[in-house]
Amino acid sequence: MSFTEIKNERFGEKYYTMKHSSGLRIMVSPKEGFKSTYAVIGTHFGSINSEFIHNGKKVKVPDGTAHYLEHKLFESEEGDAFKLYAKTGASANAYTSFDVTCYLFLCTDKFEESLEILFDLIQSPYFTPETVAKEQGIIGQEIKMYQDNPDWRSMMNLLQAMYSEHPVNKDIAGSVESIAEITPEILYECYNSYYNLNNMVLCVAGDVDPDTVLKIADKKLKKNEPVQTESIIPKEPYEVREKYVEQKLPVAVPMFTLGFKEDAPEEFISTKEALCTNIILEAFAGAGSALYRKLMDEGLINSSFGTEYFEGRGYRAVLFDGETKDPERTAEIIKDAVRELHKTGISKEDFENAKMAAYGKIAYGFDSTYAIASEMISAEFTGRGAFESADIISELTLEDVNERLKSQLDPDNCALSVIKGIDGAAEE
Repeated sequence: MSFTEIKNERFGEKYYTMKHSSGLRIMVSPKEGFKSTYAVIGTHFGSINSEFIHNGKKVKVPDGTAHYLEHKLFESEEGDAFKLYAKTGASANAYTSFDVTCYLFLCTDKFEESLEILFDLIQSPYFTPETVAKEQGIIGQEIKMYQDNPDWRSMMNLLQAMYSEHPVNKDIAGSVESIAEITPEILYECYNSYYNLNNMVLCVAGDVDPDTVLKIADKKLKKNEPVQTESIIPKEPYEVREKYVEQKLPVAVPMFTLGFKEDAPEEFISTKEALCTNIILEAFAGAGSALYRKLMDEGLINSSFGTEYFEGRGYRAVLFDGETKDPERTAEIIKDAVRELHKTGISKEDFENAKMAAYGKIAYGFDSTYAIASEMISAEFTGRGAFESADIISELTLEDVNERLKSQLDPDNCALSVIKGIDGAAEE
């Protein structure tokens, strides 16, 4: 059992990968001389995986279960993992997204001890009626906090407007009512279905030797036999559910999120397609674009304006968001610009500038242990190759990008989410 070296000749970067005897995929990028080491372990279990078939049995769990399970894994019979990390000096955290749950730490010293804690954490589930009930109040407060967060509400309101069937339209943390239904038995069911090491990946970047990681894995990881778990993802119609949704919250300036929904099979797009989309968004709406200048000149946006490609199993959309004094006018300008873009395509000059900017971001990412580890784990979960972006982007052509544009930014299939101030608290 040994590592395979994967090297990017263009940047002289490399990582080592192997399938450990326990079932865990391990990826290590040694960065000699770096002061910090970043480690993240994740499983392909997120909020959308609320219905699945495990060992032939169909299971449906309450909304917010994946996030709840993330919280509970930090507790064991021996105590709280955060207290253990405090002794090593590592900064630890975790997050649950729509598609994945990840546990991570950043350290400058005592890497081996911190990695042992991480391995213990994901292998030591401890759920009792008392400990599960105790967490309901904590997560309930977190849910209420997000209900008052205008950025999050703008996003979730948009997803509920765009998606009628796909569970991406549900809050990641669930609701106060749904988490009240979570029991130890439900958490163990999800843990046994998705926290199998064959369904997980560890990514490490920093001044660490791959053999050191392997030594700790050999010491701490228990062999897992593969399990049969099939997530049930409903087929989503192409059309958005509704075109406009609005909510009032105490904001000083109105906010908007405009989403262009796409047809989305369960497979992820390729690295080439993802890079083409990045170039399209940079050329069309980046800080140097004609659209950005027009919106700025009219006083409709500020530095909060941004774009995102929102993608997962069974959902894809291009998003624009930010603060604006006139959300409807801003959305109409963007849609008009999209219609014109489909007529003209991306210009050669805009393509070259956007390609150079994207290439620079890739190069810059190799100077960050966080960016490297995040790139590796994302590649593993999406089926894309880690470190391959630099080679693929160098070969992209204007024709590739304009071909990709044909399946994106449909101005007749978009939705607008608006957060406006409570009367008298917003626009002046």
